[in-house]
Amino acid sequence: MGGLSAPGCMVPVLPGPAPGYPVIPGPRVPLLDALRSAKGIYSEFYDPDGAVYSLPTYPYKWAPKIYATRRQLSDRGLRPGGQQPCAQIIWRHRGKRRVGYLYLVALALPKRPMTPAKWGALAMALIARATCPLCGQVKRYTIPTSVGHCNDCAAGGTP
Repeated sequence: MGGLSAPGCMVPVLPGPAPGYPVIPGPRVPLLDALRSAKGIYSEFYDPDGAVYSLPTYPYKWAPKIYATRRQLSDRGLRPGGQQPCAQIIWRHRGKRRVGYLYLVALALPKRPMTPAKWGALAMALIARATCPLCGQVKRYTIPTSVGHCNDCAAGGTP
């Protein structure tokens, strides 16, 4: 599995779903392979070679542990770090086909820490969301966007 490197960057970048790049096959799941060869059992979204869906594809909750979604990486304190999706999971939900892209955990980078300036900007944004535009008071809750002002002003009373 030969990774490419971005110019001036030490992070290896794997070819993703971009046209012209070869599909890198993902690891196989032995149980799904056995079920696929059994008579009458077919897993629609199992394509570890990427022949059908152009990326290695696994059913919901069957992806190998070497892959993780953005949210799973974030829970571990990681981020994709510029890599393209290396695989995907596909499932059906309410009759629609849903897709979740997977990234290699080994190539993920640590999250960037919040700087004091970012913390200050976040605090100001939260204060702005809790400030009523009519009476100017900072409330203990976020001002509802459906009404546009605080509950006291919506009730017609004085704050």
